Amino acid sequence: MSASSIAIELADASFGWHGQAALKSVSGTFAAGGMTAVVGPNGAGKSTLIKGIMGVLRPMTGSVRIGGAGRSALAWLPQAAELDRSFPVTVMDLVAMGAWRRVGGWRGYGAGELDRCMHALETVGLADAAGRGVDTLSGGQMQRTLFARMLVQDAPVLLLDEPFAAVDSDTADELMALLCGLHGQGRTVIAVLHDLDLVRGHFPECLLLSGSVVAWGDTAETLDDAHLRAARQWRARSWI
Repeated sequence: MSASSIAIELADASFGWHGQAALKSVSGTFAAGGMTAVVGPNGAGKSTLIKGIMGVLRPMTGSVRIGGAGRSALAWLPQAAELDRSFPVTVMDLVAMGAWRRVGGWRGYGAGELDRCMHALETVGLADAAGRGVDTLSGGQMQRTLFARMLVQDAPVLLLDEPFAAVDSDTADELMALLCGLHGQGRTVIAVLHDLDLVRGHFPECLLLSGSVVAWGDTAETLDDAHLRAARQWRARSWI
């Protein structure tokens, strides 16, 4: 695979906290323009991997290489549960944070950026909620807001951590369609997911984790019974 066709490359990368690795020895590449699901049991290291790619966690061993413009090419949709929704910001304020890399910390937002933010809210069906506080949003509305912020970032590589958690099926379907549309524009999509039927239906590539890489490649091959059984057994042994 040529360097230009690689969005993210990991070489023997391990990540964790306080000297204890939660995810060990990950080696492999996410292809530019690919659509990959990251799956595995609870505690398998899925969110840890995303934080390692984003630079929130530094590798304990090995390395992470981001192609092209480096981490400025990445947009991250974190788990909504990790956000402090008591902080007094409006929906528009949160969405506008997606423009921070273009605007910077001290410049005001011009009409063009504000239009971009409003268009993103319209795309996710929240235009009428722009002035509401984020503390008033339902789980589904919060996920739509995070998607709108990601749209404003306008990055070529999208990393999403459980983007359909705590949303109803209709909202999940709408957001999945939006994600497929972004992939259709040529963006690289990497998403942590739990719904294996959703993964099989929409993601050509899959990475199965259970403290380390169990399998990585074509979704049908990665999610075969033997690999899923190995992931469950490894996780069970790790708690003995």
